Formats: sequence, C-alpha cells, structure tokens
Amino acid sequence: MQLEARKFLQDIRTAADLIATFTAGKSFADYLADAMLRSAVERQFEIVGEALRKLGDLDAKLAEAIPEFRRIIAFRNVLIHGYAVVDSRLVWGIVEGKLPDLRDRVAELLS
Repeated sequence: MQLEARKFLQDIRTAADLIATFTAGKSFADYLADAMLRSAVERQFEIVGEALRKLGDLDAKLAEAIPEFRRIIAFRNVLIHGYAVVDSRLVWGIVEGKLPDLRDRVAELLS
C-alpha cells in the first residue's frame, strides 16, 4: 500500500473515531439540541468523504474495498454543498448504523 493511501485511510479512521467519541452516550435528542456537536460530527464526516475521494483518485481498487464508498463521498458533497438542507435524522442514522462498519473496515485495511 502506498504511503499516501495509508495516510488517507488513517485520516478516515481518525475522523470516524472522533465521531464515535463525540457521540458516545448521546441520544438523537442530545444531537439535535447541541449545535456544536452537530457541527463537529458533520465536519468529521466531511473529512471522511474527502479523504475517501482522494483515496479513490489515488487507488480506486483500495477505495472500492470500503463498502458504499461512492455514497460516502456523495454524503460529503451534501454536507458541504447542501448544508442548508442537511437532515439530522439521516446524519444520526449514519452515526448509529453505518459508522461502526466503516471503522471496522478501515481498521482491517490498515492492519
């Protein structure tokens, strides 16, 4: 694995781990009530998507090893360009339903 590809995977892991840390013990109601938490989570998802986009440009096969990588990049685009219409339920659903699998897969790729 190229050094730069490893760096992008590490960036994804770091951002995903931060999201998990930020949201640990939190409920959806907590998320809705805390603008700073929402901003922090969204920012880290932006980093995940951008790092994955760059990884795809560098090594498409490696990026494809991450399930739904194109959807993750599209989600990043929504967060950045469609910021006014971000659905907090969708973001929270990804935190609870998709983030653990992403973290596991990236850890496997880095090992």
